[in-house]
Amino acid sequence: MKSAIFCANGFEECEALIVVDLLRRANLEIDIISMHEELEVKSSHQVTIIADKSFVDCNFNEYDILILPGGMPGTTHLLEDERLKRVLLHHNKQGKLLCAICAAPSVLGSLGLLENKNATCFPTFQDKCTGALISDTKVVQDGNIITGKGLGAAIEFASCIIENCLGKEQAEKILNQIQY
Repeated sequence: MKSAIFCANGFEECEALIVVDLLRRANLEIDIISMHEELEVKSSHQVTIIADKSFVDCNFNEYDILILPGGMPGTTHLLEDERLKRVLLHHNKQGKLLCAICAAPSVLGSLGLLENKNATCFPTFQDKCTGALISDTKVVQDGNIITGKGLGAAIEFASCIIENCLGKEQAEKILNQIQY
C-alpha cells in the first residue's frame, strides 16, 4: 500500500514526521508531498524539511492512503488548495483511506466528508468539522476516514493507519519496537 502525506508551509512537524517514521518502520511506502513547487517545506515551528515529491509531480491514483497533518497556517493552506480538494474528493469516492489529525479534519469537514461520521480533532476546530459527530477520544475511525485529536495522538493515529494496512498484530509490533 502506498501513502502520501501533504505538507504545506506551517504544517505541524511532529504530526507529519511521527506518521512518516512509524509507517516506514512498518515497511509501508509513504511519500512526503510538498504543496509547493519547491521540495523544501517549513513547519509551524520553523523546522525545514525536504519533501520526497512536489504535488504537481504526483499521480494520486497510485496512492491508497492520503494523510493531512495539522498545524497552522499549514491547515489553512491545505484548505485553500483547490487541487488538493479535488484529489481528496476523488479518493473518498473510491472508498480509499483518508486520514487527518489536529486541525486538518476541518479540511475534510469543509468538503462534506465528515457528514454523520464519527471524528475527532483539536478542540478549537470542532465547529469547523462540518457535519461530524465529534468524539473526545484520541483517534477515531469511521469507515474510510481516520481522524486524530492532535500531536499527543500522533502515535495512536499512525498505529491506526498501520493496523488498517497490515493488521493489529503488526501495529502492536511497531508500538512495542518504540517502547510505547
